[in-house]
Amino acid sequence: MTAFSSSSSPLRIAILGGGRIGSAFAFHFSRNTKHEVTIIGRPGSSRLAQLQRDGGIVTTADERAPAIICERLDETIAYDLILVTLKDYQVGNLLPALRLSAAHRIQFLFMTFEPEHLQQAITPGRAALGMPFLQSDLDADGRITVTVGKRETLTDDPLLAGLFRDAGLPARHEPNMALWLRCHVPLGVAFESVAVAAERRGKGAPWGRAMTLARGIRSCFAMLRSQGYGIYPKDKEKLGKIPVFIVAGMLWGLSRVPSFRILLATGEAECCALVDDMLASVAAPGQSIDFNAIRAMKPSP
Repeated sequence: MTAFSSSSSPLRIAILGGGRIGSAFAFHFSRNTKHEVTIIGRPGSSRLAQLQRDGGIVTTADERAPAIICERLDETIAYDLILVTLKDYQVGNLLPALRLSAAHRIQFLFMTFEPEHLQQAITPGRAALGMPFLQSDLDADGRITVTVGKRETLTDDPLLAGLFRDAGLPARHEPNMALWLRCHVPLGVAFESVAVAAERRGKGAPWGRAMTLARGIRSCFAMLRSQGYGIYPKDKEKLGKIPVFIVAGMLWGLSRVPSFRILLATGEAECCALVDDMLASVAAPGQSIDFNAIRAMKPSP
């Protein structure tokens, strides 16, 4: 296993996905470390063309971070690390190439309700699970603005947490990452769905929509318990016990924060795919689970 530390030799890092999150990680690795960064964008996309034109990442402040730009993953290159920053529903077709890749470590960084599927699809011991926490945005010219707050990116690999910190990104080791991700999906879906509703109105989401999503979170947690999972971590467990109208109030208030809406309103497709994944995970319908409440979490057409 490659030793991920600031004192080791420069690493070869590939980032699968040149969008907001992938570009933010690429910028920090390229600017703040000596590692070689390769960004793999979607063939034929305008974003790939922007990256090729700029030779890497350019910020709105005209800071530049060079990177190698490719349109496909070269499976023969023994990358020390591949960061997968796509959405869960976009990754399925790429798993065979990732499995065949000579990469030493593959870090998945996105919401997923079936984290074990990702681990099983890759050679055992090579896959790491995680969740990024930073805010970034791309303007019409493909220039990025990155805001790194105090909230830490999570990973179940402590060495990778150190690598992220070396690049200037707050990060910590979360040993129970698979359960963390599974329990986060209901909240992530609610956040994205309320942001979509708010953007469509041009202001905050309606109270009724916030209540629908709060009930959906409660039903999702009930479904998880019926599957034998505890609600993790403790803050989510507490959220599942407080009155629904208080959770709705939180969602209603967040939907009135412009930065929240801008960040999450683009996640409509992801939101719908994750709701479908949750519903599909139930082997036999149970009377105690309100499937309609979960289904209603999808953004309205």
